[in-house]
Amino acid sequence: MIGIVLLVAAVTLLYVYLKWTFSYWDRQGFPSAGVTIPFGALDSVRRGKRSFGMAIYDMYTATKEPVMGMYLTLRPALLVRDAKLVNNILVKDFASFHDRGIYVDEKNDPMSASIFALEGSSWKNLRAKLTPSFTSGKLKAMFPTAEAIGDKMVAHLNNTLPQEGSQEVELKSLMLTYAVDIIASTIFGLDVDSFADPNNEFLAITKTINQNSFEDILRGTTSFLYPGLEKIFVRLGWTQEGPERLRELSHRTVDLREEKNIVRRDLLQLLLQLRNTGQISSDDGMWSAENNSKGLKSISKDYIAGQLFIFYVAGYETTASTAAFTIYELTQNPEVMAKAVEDVRSALEKHDGKLTYDAIQDMKYLDLCVMETARKYPALPLLNRVCTQEYTVPDSKMVIKKGTPIIISLIGMHRDAEYFTDPLAYQPERYLDENKNFNPAAYLPFGEGPRHCIGLRMGKVNVKLAVAKVLSNFNLEMRKEKREIEFGVYGIPLMAKGGVPVCISRKK
Repeated sequence: MIGIVLLVAAVTLLYVYLKWTFSYWDRQGFPSAGVTIPFGALDSVRRGKRSFGMAIYDMYTATKEPVMGMYLTLRPALLVRDAKLVNNILVKDFASFHDRGIYVDEKNDPMSASIFALEGSSWKNLRAKLTPSFTSGKLKAMFPTAEAIGDKMVAHLNNTLPQEGSQEVELKSLMLTYAVDIIASTIFGLDVDSFADPNNEFLAITKTINQNSFEDILRGTTSFLYPGLEKIFVRLGWTQEGPERLRELSHRTVDLREEKNIVRRDLLQLLLQLRNTGQISSDDGMWSAENNSKGLKSISKDYIAGQLFIFYVAGYETTASTAAFTIYELTQNPEVMAKAVEDVRSALEKHDGKLTYDAIQDMKYLDLCVMETARKYPALPLLNRVCTQEYTVPDSKMVIKKGTPIIISLIGMHRDAEYFTDPLAYQPERYLDENKNFNPAAYLPFGEGPRHCIGLRMGKVNVKLAVAKVLSNFNLEMRKEKREIEFGVYGIPLMAKGGVPVCISRKK
């Protein structure tokens, strides 16, 4: 009898707790949606119907409210739909939303202390130190390494395609291999050729990181939604294979560089410069990392590994997806394709047939194409912030409490007819001053404000390089019927369901 009473009491308490939790926004005076208990807005993710980003997109399209309370499992969060308010949060009122609210433990887990996760003054100091890494001069110095990877991709395609006629190529896989080698070479400073050696160590590590196992899903969820729980997991010593192997590889590479005094023009070299001298030189010709501080190290090897890891995570999928989606859209839009091909041809002609950093910068129309791809297919379909001090929503009585997660659906805003005319149409010209048919405040593929993507310029160069290599060396077959890409149901990034198939042939 006592057991039954205790069971009834436990069920009653659980019921009361859930009802209380899922009425949070009602009590705060906000409109709300996604109240399905216990998974809230992520119920479709739990059922394997939508990815995280597309589940948030569904919340975006389900309402016209400028702000909407929702529930990410048991955690109340605020979806912000209004472009002006979004801009205020990211720029004007940045002081009230300067952190992401995800897992970071700088003291006990230095690898977690990446520029993406760090908070407050720690983030601000690191951002200032890393900014000199991405000047035009630094990127120009790294470009020959990236261009060599592009040549390997071209060689791989030439070995794959028939002498006559076209062949369907799954572009996403091709661009993923390209992206892996770009990151391995320009960020980690490794000599990797995954086209010729698909069993190399870096690619093997990459595969362990990009799994959809229960463990990876759980740890990704706790890092994003329940950072306190993730901290417990880390303190208990629960490691993940992929990040641990990448940490070991990073340590080995740092040790080799410092022991042999090896100097390369890559991001790791600049991080070693920061480690050994306390700063990254603003002189674009200075790449030495010689220690002038009597053996003192300003940052640890784990700290370096954390920065390398986040640049890998941020650059790998975004580079591959943006390049693949750009080429796919060119095959669906003949006029755009013709302009892009001519843009690449004229830039190469201007630079004596050489695909240099300056030639890439001169491909102005291709730049518009990449901008339009990043709008229609934002590689990360959402932005997140956390309210760091109580904030009153302008022109309302609604008050956002400190600690509230803020979610911005990029794909929702980018595909909203209120902000972009004919949002599903691929129109690179919309970014020209004389043709602007969109609300600039709603265009946020790389974030905005002080925490916008620090590697934006590097990423854009790598995407344009890949597309230019394909357009200048191969013919693309136009699709007979336009077809919108379907998205898969795993992860946060937009993953094309079934890949990105394009028919390619050799140039005569």
